[in-house]
Amino acid sequence: MKLYKIATGMMIIAALLVPAVVAQETGSHNYIVTPAGDTVLEDSPVFMPMNAGSIAQGETDWYSTYVPAGTTEIIVDLNWGDSSDSLRLTVYAPDAVLGPYYDAYDGVNGRIYLRIKDSVGLHPGTWQFAVYGDRVTGTEDYTIAWR
Repeated sequence: MKLYKIATGMMIIAALLVPAVVAQETGSHNYIVTPAGDTVLEDSPVFMPMNAGSIAQGETDWYSTYVPAGTTEIIVDLNWGDSSDSLRLTVYAPDAVLGPYYDAYDGVNGRIYLRIKDSVGLHPGTWQFAVYGDRVTGTEDYTIAWR
């Protein structure tokens, strides 16, 4: 009986760690957020701008970009590489809050790599990204980029 409980608990934990597709409907927009995986962008393989920062436990750093009308996807890459620390990413679209997303969301330690899509187009305007020091010992260096 005890083995059954342990096995059931392990199955539940494993299910929670598997990345999922998240859809969030906000009026006329239906954002689909997935791990970006091995995404290669043929028209622009370079992410711009790439910002470097460092963060401590409990701090929040903010970044923003303007998303023009007609854009159907944005890819955000937050990378700190040190899986002993954990950062959190929340995306603020003009019409919705997406996240927060944690290290385990995309299955890659030390990185949060997201693709946000909407086939009718993302809401145009200023999108903001909040990087939060969720569990950080000392300070953690990171880069964040989007395209």
